[in-house]
Amino acid sequence: MVDRAEREEKGGIGETIKVVVQALLLALVIRTVLFQPFSIPSGSMMPTLLVGDYLFVSKWSYGFSKYSIPFSPPIFDGRILASDPTRGDIVVFRKPNEVEVDYIKRLVGLPGDRVQMRGGVLSINGVAVPREAAGTFEAEDGTQVPQFRETLPNGVSYLTLDLATDSAGDNTREFVVPPGHYFMMGDNRDNSLDSRFDVGFVPFENLVGKAQVIFFSIENDSSPLEIWNWPTELRPSRLLTWLG
Repeated sequence: MVDRAEREEKGGIGETIKVVVQALLLALVIRTVLFQPFSIPSGSMMPTLLVGDYLFVSKWSYGFSKYSIPFSPPIFDGRILASDPTRGDIVVFRKPNEVEVDYIKRLVGLPGDRVQMRGGVLSINGVAVPREAAGTFEAEDGTQVPQFRETLPNGVSYLTLDLATDSAGDNTREFVVPPGHYFMMGDNRDNSLDSRFDVGFVPFENLVGKAQVIFFSIENDSSPLEIWNWPTELRPSRLLTWLG
């Protein structure tokens, strides 16, 4: 016969397994429906986002597609509870033709827009987007980079960097954004692989979510788990910076 102690031990193990399963399911629901953490791996969105920034991306902002679900199972096409993005949103999306890769860029072109770069100035539907000199940005290596404030037609305003006066992305052909697609660009205009290059137009289905807030930020490729580096590497001024 199984004695009382053994029954209690088996019951304790079963309860522990139940709690772990419930916690994992809750985490899956939160990650799928509410928020997904995202870290910045490159400088393509400087000065808005820096390498070492950690963000929360809202999954509900544009509705849900198969890319909203971990491992992107092909259980349906299109979007559920779809909501259109806004020009100027900072968007996490899956790269077309390489959908296992997450990208983060700023949405500058809506379906039907004509987008072009002319002499380093963004043009939308034949009208140059206003930009004003805004001093310089100091990179972590101490380099001073010219900085500009750009204001989109809907009033969304942000800073961009201009590393070079005649880079490959400063003068482009005119891109006509097809229906159901969007045109994405990095704020670091001369150091961003975006819709001007191999990314191309991004289908609505590929949008993962909208970047909302920086919840953590640390310099020099340090891991957030290396708490002994926090006193020297943490960027306190960037914590809880609202992006949306």
